[in-house]
Amino acid sequence: MIDFWLWVGLLLLVALSFVLIPVLFVRRAQSEEDRTAFYVALYQERLAELQLQQGDGVMSPAQKNSARSEADRELLADTEGAGLERFSTTGKPLPVFVAFLIPALGLALYLHFGASDKVELVREFAQPPGSLAQMNDRLERAVNAQPESAENAYNLAQNYMAQGRPDDAARMFERTVSLAGRRPELLGEWAKALYFSNNKMWSPPIKALTDEALNGNPGELQSLSLIGLAAFEEHRYQDALKYWHHALAEMGSDHPSHAALVQAIGKARNGLSADEKNNNLTINHVAGLPPTPLKVRVDISPEIFEKVALDDSVFVFVQTLSGSKVPLATIRLKVSSLPAEVEFSGADAIVTSNTLSQTAAIQVTARVSRGGKSRSGEWLGRSSTTLNSKSARLKLTINLPDI
Repeated sequence: MIDFWLWVGLLLLVALSFVLIPVLFVRRAQSEEDRTAFYVALYQERLAELQLQQGDGVMSPAQKNSARSEADRELLADTEGAGLERFSTTGKPLPVFVAFLIPALGLALYLHFGASDKVELVREFAQPPGSLAQMNDRLERAVNAQPESAENAYNLAQNYMAQGRPDDAARMFERTVSLAGRRPELLGEWAKALYFSNNKMWSPPIKALTDEALNGNPGELQSLSLIGLAAFEEHRYQDALKYWHHALAEMGSDHPSHAALVQAIGKARNGLSADEKNNNLTINHVAGLPPTPLKVRVDISPEIFEKVALDDSVFVFVQTLSGSKVPLATIRLKVSSLPAEVEFSGADAIVTSNTLSQTAAIQVTARVSRGGKSRSGEWLGRSSTTLNSKSARLKLTINLPDI
């Protein structure tokens, strides 16, 4: 920051030079010119007197010439021998005062309306923080300096969570949502902070946030993981598995949380009772899916196959035709595995609150997604049926643009 003010001082000096140099030198030149004109006038007056004295016969031509030479020497001494210090006064002080007032006023306005604090923050962020506390201090000052920045508020909320301060994180996530809008991923982060600030106790506000997030994006990872965690803490391992399997299907194997989620799923499986592990009929009944698995054959049209990559993701998910659009179950494939036949049973169910009766109407969707997100994709295929038969089968062909 010191070099910044050095540059400011240098620029002020340059600005002062443009104002003061003309004032000082012009006034000094004017003073010298006036002084020279005064002595020249005296010299000319002296010559006129000598001419009159010669004409009156008072002075001979030789005397006149001698007196004129003396006048010439005096004029030369007066115009060249006088020191400049005799005329060091610069005139009226107002121009000099104004010259110093302008940069001083500019500096005062910058200190009041400028962004020196933001300049300092930019310089600090260019250097890696020495500790989490130092990073936290930077982010807090950034939020205060730019209260309209949703990014700063979000980063500070994330930092609070890393520090184990969920109360502060929840407050900052709420601020982020107010600035950036009620985006599903932000709602999920906010719900997670509220959950931990409430000592891992589920509450209506948390449920409202996760419901809103999943309605906006059924694959929102934070909400799915959080609902699964809440179920796990309450020893509802089957429910935890449903949500966590859905979250696992949404994230790629390179996701930072992939390994931790796989480990959590293993713990939830270990917590299942013997009946839950062996009695698939009970699981199916709880999940709301038919006792007999729903079989879906997924294919892709040749025209679409030419436009996709073999490694592109294919999401196949089941939804109700009415009510919430949160998927009941989802399976993730690759284009390279098509055509393929998949089965949905109670073990694949995700959301137990969306139970189906044996006569409930469902819709099955298959979507190709180059970005690996189930909610967005370039092509899809859909089909619907009623779960009222002992063996439900569907055929899907991916050939429609995702509009």
